[in-house]
Amino acid sequence: MECVRSGSGVLDPRCSPRFLGKKGGSLTSCGKATSTNLAICTKHEQNLHGNVKPSQLAASGSSYSVHRSPVLKQRQNLSARSTSADVYTTFDENVRAVSSHAAEEKVGVLLLNLGGPETLDDVQPFLFNLFADPDIIRLPRLFRFLQRPLAKLISTFRAPKSKEGYASIGGGSPLRKITDEQANALKVALKKKNLNANIYVGMRYWYPFTEEAIDQIKKDKITKLVVLPLYPQYSISTSGSSIRVLQNIVMEDSYFAGLPISIIESWYQRDGYVKSMADLIEKELSIFSNPEEVMIFFSAHGVPLTYVTDAGDPYRDQMEDCIALIMGELKSRGILNSHTLAYQSRVGPVQWLKPYTDEVLVELGQQGVKSLLAVPVSFVSEHIETLEEIDMEYKELALESGIENWGRVPALGCTSSFISDLADAVVEALPSASALVTKKVDESDSDMDLMHYLSKMFFGSILAFVLLLSPRLISAFRNTLL
Repeated sequence: MECVRSGSGVLDPRCSPRFLGKKGGSLTSCGKATSTNLAICTKHEQNLHGNVKPSQLAASGSSYSVHRSPVLKQRQNLSARSTSADVYTTFDENVRAVSSHAAEEKVGVLLLNLGGPETLDDVQPFLFNLFADPDIIRLPRLFRFLQRPLAKLISTFRAPKSKEGYASIGGGSPLRKITDEQANALKVALKKKNLNANIYVGMRYWYPFTEEAIDQIKKDKITKLVVLPLYPQYSISTSGSSIRVLQNIVMEDSYFAGLPISIIESWYQRDGYVKSMADLIEKELSIFSNPEEVMIFFSAHGVPLTYVTDAGDPYRDQMEDCIALIMGELKSRGILNSHTLAYQSRVGPVQWLKPYTDEVLVELGQQGVKSLLAVPVSFVSEHIETLEEIDMEYKELALESGIENWGRVPALGCTSSFISDLADAVVEALPSASALVTKKVDESDSDMDLMHYLSKMFFGSILAFVLLLSPRLISAFRNTLL
């Protein structure tokens, strides 16, 4: 079969079968599946709800209502971006009705996600946006003027390799399309719960940008806003980065001064999410000839170790807690398979969270593991780290290492129980929404910021110019990155 790119720009999913030795298709971006695999939008009869307690947060001169997980002891600032969504599908689960007062509000829900290049020409500027984020490359204060020149250098060198990856999945990321579909599905699920809400999608590093979401929210005259990052676990490099940018934009806009806002920082501990993940795992296990012998392999996106040890990122704790909850749910169903957790997608010479996915796969093969089910636990949408890194790179490595039977759990996408639970989370967050308290910057601060910006650009440009003219430095830098 020839792998072709559809009109939407997404690789035909049948080109990435998730199970070795099984002929058949795999799921589409948001739930249409062939008969040989799990239908992501299948109906679930359970009432999948979780409890999230609101808490008050004051940071960077502003305060708003935040929903936290039990293990989240501190937070960093973050960012976002968006477009409004249309109706996509319907759901049949038991619905939780919203109060009549909330129904009278003009409610907005802002979904935050990473974003991704939609064409190969978008790859380099997308990477620049990524590495220019101070929450991704955390430079000491003294060297922060190097942020943008360094991002330019890294993105230039990494673009060719990244383009190869995106080319292998159809020439671009399907993340925006899938996120829009999730937004549409959430809109319908909320309507089933008697809440008519406008849904906005905010991407961190590619279109639509945060400013677009903010502008549309203002145009729509939203009276109450719920911010929902599409990352189950909180990290300063994902949810944190997006909320920080959103916060900075909101603080500079008088419209948002009195707008009640509630932020759901993490939701991995919700029953709906945990049971939806367990449903997918149970379904994929049933495909193996000997399901009880399969090792469940959770692969999470990694972060540099210093994020946890120095910056207090709760990501590792939340991830381990998340795995324990999922395995506990599987155990309650009589599924007692062994499991392990590893971290993928590390970049550069610094130490990231361990163990590393590639190293663990080799070790499991050496230990005699023959059947493996990969579970991308930190992603709710298919994108390059699932379609290319897991389905291609890690699958090939696993087979070379002696693993004979390979399977992969699909991302949650528009799984009806998952979307319904997100809708419940939104409804639960509404009563605790509160207005931001903005902090005005005086003129002296503004003057200092202007001079600081000009000095950063001046010295940073000089450094970038020197580096680009030095073949030896370029060669050394390229070897370090690649």
